[in-house]
Amino acid sequence: MPTITLPPKENALFKRILRCYEHKQYRNGLKFCKQILSNPKFAEHGETLAMKGLTLNCLGKKEEAYELVRRGLRNDLRSHVCWHVYGLLQRSDKKYDEAIKCYRNALKWDKDNLQILRDLSLLQIQMRDLEGYRETRYQLLQLRPAQRASWIGYAVAYHLLEDFEMAAKIVEEFRKTQQTSPDKVDYEYSELLLYQNQVLREAGLHKEALDHLNNYEKQICDKLAVEETRGELLLKLERPQEASEVYRRLQERNPENWAYYQGLEKALRPGSAEEHQKIYEEAWVKFPRGLVPRRLPLNFLTGETFRECLDRYLRMNFSKGCPPVFTTLKSLYTDKEKVTIIEDVVVGYETYLKSCRMFSENDDGKEEPPTTLLWVQYFLAQHFDFIDQPSLALEYINTAIDSTPTLIELFLVKAKIYKHAGNIKEAARWMDEAQALDTADRFINSKCAKYMLKAGLITEAEEMCSKFTREGTSAVENLNEMQCMWFQTECALAYKAMNKYGEALKKCHEIERHFVEITDDQFDFHTYCMRKMTLRSYVDLLKLEDVLRQHPFYYKAAQSAIQIYLALHDKPLTDDNKESHTDTENLTDKELKKLRNKQRRAQKKAQLEEEKKNAEKEKQLKNQKKKKEDDDEEIGGPKEELIPDKLAKVENPLEEAVKFLIPLKNLVCNKIETHLLAFEIYFRKEKYLLMLQSIKRAVVIEPSNPWLHQCLVRFFKRVGESADLAEAVRTVLKQEISRLFGDSNPQSFNKNYLSQHSNSIPHRLAGQDQDLKGFMLSQDNSDKRTVCVCVLQICTEVLEALREGQLGEGQQKAAEAYRATCHKIYPYSLAFMPPGYQDNSTTISANGDLSAGEHDDMGNEM
Repeated sequence: MPTITLPPKENALFKRILRCYEHKQYRNGLKFCKQILSNPKFAEHGETLAMKGLTLNCLGKKEEAYELVRRGLRNDLRSHVCWHVYGLLQRSDKKYDEAIKCYRNALKWDKDNLQILRDLSLLQIQMRDLEGYRETRYQLLQLRPAQRASWIGYAVAYHLLEDFEMAAKIVEEFRKTQQTSPDKVDYEYSELLLYQNQVLREAGLHKEALDHLNNYEKQICDKLAVEETRGELLLKLERPQEASEVYRRLQERNPENWAYYQGLEKALRPGSAEEHQKIYEEAWVKFPRGLVPRRLPLNFLTGETFRECLDRYLRMNFSKGCPPVFTTLKSLYTDKEKVTIIEDVVVGYETYLKSCRMFSENDDGKEEPPTTLLWVQYFLAQHFDFIDQPSLALEYINTAIDSTPTLIELFLVKAKIYKHAGNIKEAARWMDEAQALDTADRFINSKCAKYMLKAGLITEAEEMCSKFTREGTSAVENLNEMQCMWFQTECALAYKAMNKYGEALKKCHEIERHFVEITDDQFDFHTYCMRKMTLRSYVDLLKLEDVLRQHPFYYKAAQSAIQIYLALHDKPLTDDNKESHTDTENLTDKELKKLRNKQRRAQKKAQLEEEKKNAEKEKQLKNQKKKKEDDDEEIGGPKEELIPDKLAKVENPLEEAVKFLIPLKNLVCNKIETHLLAFEIYFRKEKYLLMLQSIKRAVVIEPSNPWLHQCLVRFFKRVGESADLAEAVRTVLKQEISRLFGDSNPQSFNKNYLSQHSNSIPHRLAGQDQDLKGFMLSQDNSDKRTVCVCVLQICTEVLEALREGQLGEGQQKAAEAYRATCHKIYPYSLAFMPPGYQDNSTTISANGDLSAGEHDDMGNEM
């Protein structure tokens, strides 16, 4: 169909439509569209139809919008406006690849259109099509050589392609065009200079970068960045004398920055421990109140010298009352000798402070305030908790609480001790006590909510969080809106533990959506950073976005989602009616009546909760409707609602699991769990070569991993049992299996594995060794090796394996004996409590004895 040219009157109306769209006056834009399209001559005007569709899309009418834009495009295929609008529509739906195609088609009919080129460049950088981005930026530079963004965009393109020298030349050419006075403070010009220096450094031109820094130092606003960069460059250029002077100046500016001391060490290059220590002795004289120069020598000192420096450091902290002192020393706990010295010194403090209020008998009568003893006990509680002695840890923290029952930090540590000891419910109770002491502290509130979630108290955790969420909306919705991913991660794990797979998957998908939103949010920064010249931060942002899904929040959510989808594939959920029918088959009439009453009560309670939720939703919908009426320029449609039942009854769980797996395979390939999860998926999909790939990658990371051993044996068996493999695939598998297993069969391979790891319970459990219980029970209870070998989680897994008969049938007696032995080693863990133990009526005293209704602490008093 030929292009319809509008007469002057209609053309003026069309220009007004464009202005209305730019100013977000969508209702007015639709009125002008109607005026043009109501004329029979222009009822099928392609560009007007396209603009009407684009405007309707902004008002949330997506289907109608697509229909109009496609109709407009069919009527005028040679119109760059129609193609551009279709691209904008695709972009609004995050279909960036399709949008790029549309923009390229638009450029065929108007190759020098600046707006289309800009839009295309934004999509190319968003999709990391760096070669295409460079070409588009070059076109823009040719069309608008006077614009700053044209030069900067072109330079950034080369920078991202790692052609640093070319990027530096472009920035220098642009810098020459900037007329600035050396005495004038210009923030944007300063940022340009710092960006140029960064490019020079990344190009390896360290001398040129240092000269550049010295030449333009006066025009750079960020003086701290100048000094820090100068220090780094001098070290790389091997000019240690000048570098040491720079780092000494930086120390005077901030004596508590670890990096400055490390920079000074690199510059001075101490050859012995004495020379190393001398660097810090000078800092002690210069900064007598500095804590960092006293902490850092503890990393390299040993023996008596370590004890002396530790003594000075701890005295300063305990006298001042610094709560995080244990956290600062935690990195030293990999050295057993240092752990022993720390314990000797601090236990000695406690003994003397109790008797004479001094750190030692050589303190010349200088008495410490009572709070010093409190902080020493606080430290010792954390120390003994960290080295797996919960009884001693509880003794110290209970003594501290008795002396000062209003200090929140003490209750926090007590909760942590119980958590590490395996009693998360008691830990949650003590964290709740801490929260009650200061209800206005958001940190304590969040900690308490997290512990409640770990204890499976989801409703209580939501109520706890509601104290700090927005009024008028439910706490869960507000936390989702705020992208509070720690809460959603813990919720997912809690629901998963309760086998509420739909609810757990909902949380996992919410986290996935947050990462999608974060990725999409960078779109606005592509133009903003060019305009504001925050180019260093912009490049850092792009690099961060490239590895965004490496984040632990995503990893935990993806791992949970994959495990749930695997469980759903192995055992799909059935209808509730069928489940209830099978449950009631073997019940007596009395038991059946009891069950029906219980179900009715639960149904009534659920109905009341549902009504309450519906009332809240209605209220929120009214508020939203009112907001939309006030602001009729609402953009975009609603997101698809995540319904737990629908998520749990998905048709193909393995395909859903693969969606979560792909980012992990690309970005977290250094973790063995990634490849083992991949194996579990491909094992069920019967993808033999992908199974092999996953196993080979896992073997490189940790060849003796217990889970990997299970996967290897299953793989070995599956390949041996499969008869319908293609010849080429079978040949590859045979070659690789011989490399992995040698000439052994699955049974001999497993037996060999067990003999190699006979002293490790996790490995013997992986090999399904039926003598596992004997190994555990043969250990002397006082043997510390047992504690080292049988960590709490592994012992719990062994107990479950015994109870479920995984190590052989008829092992209930063995399971009970194993539980009793574990209980002696881990007296606080809920997993090993006697069968009749009740959380609400029984607690544990500090020496590990069970006592019904008795508390060795202040639980009843507070």
